[in-house]
Amino acid sequence: MISIGGTPRQWALVALLLALAAGGLWLGFGDKLLDQGADVLREGRRAPAIALETLDGSTLSLAERRGQVVIVNLWASWCGPCRAEMPSLQRLYTAERARGLEILAVNSTVQDSPAVARAFAEEHGLSFPILLDTDGAVSRAYRLRSLPSTFIVDRRGVIRHIFFGGPLSEETLSAAVAPLLAEAP
Repeated sequence: MISIGGTPRQWALVALLLALAAGGLWLGFGDKLLDQGADVLREGRRAPAIALETLDGSTLSLAERRGQVVIVNLWASWCGPCRAEMPSLQRLYTAERARGLEILAVNSTVQDSPAVARAFAEEHGLSFPILLDTDGAVSRAYRLRSLPSTFIVDRRGVIRHIFFGGPLSEETLSAAVAPLLAEAP
């Protein structure tokens, strides 16, 4: 029989050193271990594809908006911060659409319904496209954590800003998109 000696205090010290080493490794390499897939969602990465039906029955895709600065906003009608944020999105859209700003308002229809989304859009006078995420595919692709969630996508299709939660002010949104709108198409 093999016997490994040592006092409980020595074993506690060894355990502490191993834990610190493991923690150090995690701090150094943890992001790399979690981010091994090409589909990692973060600033500086290509935005996941979107192709959804709109309230008017047509299909709209993010790829069709390449060359524009796009705000992808995931929302639901029952979400208080979503309700508070929509007027800011509409004002910004009205002010900056001519400079190349697009908004894709993706309704989390798995938590809502097309009829309620339509009523919400009419109530708020929204003139940008409302897309219906009926199966939750876009919510999963965009790693929906909270509503609203807003992703600012540059003219090349790269995510430049991510905002989980809200409501975002018009000033915050404008500050995020202004430099991107100034970039050449």
